[in-house]
Amino acid sequence: MTNDNAQVIVDTALRGAEPAELTPGKFYAFVTPAGLQKVDLTGDEYKDTPTRKTGTTTVRDAESFLAYWTKHHDDNSEVYADAERLTITAVLDAHTPDGARWSGHRLHLALRETDAWKQWLANDGKLLRQEEFAEFLEDHLPELLEPTSAEMLEIAQSFQAAVKVDFQSATRLSSGQRQFQYVETATTKAGQKGQLVVPETFVIGLIPFEGSDGYRLTARLRHRIGQQGLALGYKLERPADIRKTAFDDVVQKIGEQIDTAVMNGTPA
Repeated sequence: MTNDNAQVIVDTALRGAEPAELTPGKFYAFVTPAGLQKVDLTGDEYKDTPTRKTGTTTVRDAESFLAYWTKHHDDNSEVYADAERLTITAVLDAHTPDGARWSGHRLHLALRETDAWKQWLANDGKLLRQEEFAEFLEDHLPELLEPTSAEMLEIAQSFQAAVKVDFQSATRLSSGQRQFQYVETATTKAGQKGQLVVPETFVIGLIPFEGSDGYRLTARLRHRIGQQGLALGYKLERPADIRKTAFDDVVQKIGEQIDTAVMNGTPA
């Protein structure tokens, strides 16, 4: 019998063999006419449950972080805080003092700034037309603390009503307010003089991050009288410090509820 005939017999036998059921969790190797074949059935997809916990879960507030931490951490879990990125990351299966672990199961708190915080910061230091400034105040009445939102609404409405006037000067009063002098330009009232009095500073309450506490910020009124009329705006006092304080408070809130030191940085 030639080699070619022998191979034909082998190939025929292999094709006619009954299919065999392979057992999950094992590794198989066998020879076919095409060469060595391998079948790996040891992966997690062939098991009822995974070999180990993996993946990164992202949450948005301290309460959610603590809930997941309580469920999955152990004595060797690690926590890192990064103020620049506004993140707190837990490596739940971190290395132990005696050996390495996978470090593949992680919890990630990624804080998100609230819309109100972003909107106040977006206009910080900008000068707006008086109508735009008045509309901004009206849209953000819930955040206005001192003067009250009702008083600030009245101020906003005064600016909206004073659109057909020529602002001539602004004077700082001893009361801490600013007085704007104007002359009417409307046909029926042309030449009539008037004034608007607004606070030099006002206090707002903002929640920097979703799920965080609220903080008070002082805003200083800014203005410019030019050829285009009156422009108004505000300058927030040290908003970056408030943002940092808010993040530090979130870190402290988490640190007080866990038995693991919160390290400054990010995990590898």
